Amino acid sequence: MTGNTEDFNADELQAPEWMNNDFFLKVLKNCEQKTSKIEIVNVNISPASMQGDHYASVIFRAQLEYRVNGVHKTKSVVLKTMPESDGHKKEMLGKTDIFEKEISMYTKILPRFEKILRDVGDNTVLKVPCLYSALTPRKVIVFEDLVAAGYVVVRDRALTMNEVKAAYSTLAKWHAISYKINLEEPQYFDEFQQGIFNMPNIAQEPFMATGIVNFVDLLRKTPSLQAYLPYFEKLKPKLLESCRQSYAEYRESPKEGACYVLCHGDFHAKNMMFKHHKESDDMVNVMLLDFQICYVGPSVNDLIYSIYCLMDEKLRLDFPALLYYYYTVFKDTLANIGFKGTSPSLLQIRQQHMHHKDLELFLLVTFLPMWYALREKNANVENLMTSDEYRRSLYDSVEYIKYVEHILPQYLHLGYLED
Repeated sequence: MTGNTEDFNADELQAPEWMNNDFFLKVLKNCEQKTSKIEIVNVNISPASMQGDHYASVIFRAQLEYRVNGVHKTKSVVLKTMPESDGHKKEMLGKTDIFEKEISMYTKILPRFEKILRDVGDNTVLKVPCLYSALTPRKVIVFEDLVAAGYVVVRDRALTMNEVKAAYSTLAKWHAISYKINLEEPQYFDEFQQGIFNMPNIAQEPFMATGIVNFVDLLRKTPSLQAYLPYFEKLKPKLLESCRQSYAEYRESPKEGACYVLCHGDFHAKNMMFKHHKESDDMVNVMLLDFQICYVGPSVNDLIYSIYCLMDEKLRLDFPALLYYYYTVFKDTLANIGFKGTSPSLLQIRQQHMHHKDLELFLLVTFLPMWYALREKNANVENLMTSDEYRRSLYDSVEYIKYVEHILPQYLHLGYLED
């Protein structure tokens, strides 16, 4: 293995015993002709992600050397599986259906979405090729390695405007297709009922509930922010439930005229990979990843999520323009794929954003401090998820306090801080 072991998640330093030649033969038989004679020559397994890239799975890269009917070949693949080591990650994810969802996305949902696009001459790629998947005897998905195809995860800088627009364009097409299908075949997405706020194992995690508590403490001890204390004190007991209702709205209390789609659910920078032109560094393509917590809900939820999980402080200022760009792609895609109904207006989408404003406040008070921490090379994801003391310390960040001082007056002027 190359690199410092501290750069990787601890449970990705050693591959499990079942990840052996017999397993990779199954994978390769899915890739090659069934009648071919396949012989494994060599397998080299290493971590496929860095600290802070993800938490809800264990990911390895395997460099495979093999022969097919005597012809030497190589292939690089990425394997995603459930945590096997006892600990917080395994306990939190053990009773969820995240792998069932993701396998369905790769084998059923996204292939259909792509076919709909191809039928109207749109070659947008929505998924990395899935080479193998199984739920028993263990949950695992094997993908083509995007790194081998020239894609990278952006880790050492903020995304550019062009990168965010590319991600928004892909999301808008995904949303438009799912909006049409959901209206015409609402049962098609029945398995996608729970987002992150509706999954008990995750929603009841302390990190989900303590953000508002720590934020109120920050307001109380910071003179420049004390004027906002009464509102957030009132919000404290109901913020998490408000977000739960937002994610469950389509199933529990759908609103007339609302735009309900299959949401990505975790639309952030580490859940996408970018390919750039080698000479000019211009962006060539973006690939969305990680579909474990997709759910049917308001389209604005993915967009609100992106404000704090995809953009830096500068790009957030351009959110109205980015939303307009997303909307034009969404509307054009609906027209291209033959949608005959009335598409939501931009005004309706903006009104729905306001209706779900508590989700934006949750992200500000809970996720944003963690995102600041994850930008540091020594960030420890396990501590973020399990240590109340460590999370409390994040609210002392000068950078975070400066941003809060900037954004709260804007929320006041926009009416976010009214009941």
